[in-house]
Amino acid sequence: MPTRADEAEAPDTIFSYQELLRLDEALTMSSRETGLRFTLYIGDLGSQTRARAEELFERSGRDLPESVLLAVSPGQRVVEVVTGAAAARRLPDRACALAVLSMTNAFASGDLVGGIVNGLRQLSDQAGHPRGLRTH
Repeated sequence: MPTRADEAEAPDTIFSYQELLRLDEALTMSSRETGLRFTLYIGDLGSQTRARAEELFERSGRDLPESVLLAVSPGQRVVEVVTGAAAARRLPDRACALAVLSMTNAFASGDLVGGIVNGLRQLSDQAGHPRGLRTH
């Protein structure tokens, strides 16, 4: 089940209802299409951004090998992608880096939600469908 968290402020004070729907739909579709569990964190990551993202990933729940955490800290202009072992085989570092580049370009033009949605699409396109799952 996709999740999102923001420790600084409630998401409904940062995003409009429509934006929250777009984010939720993107998380749900990415998870459904790939069989991976995508989660999203938006908030400050502190001075050790990678370590904090990895800590959040470890606390994100079940099925860590098949999980992907997208941690976005708009104020720090940082995006971290943390993948479990099985997810990493389907999402190599290069694919994650390209998705992050796409997201940061959208963020630079002021489109936080659109950047996240497009980044999730890129990641799910790269990961593809899990073996044995047929789509019609």
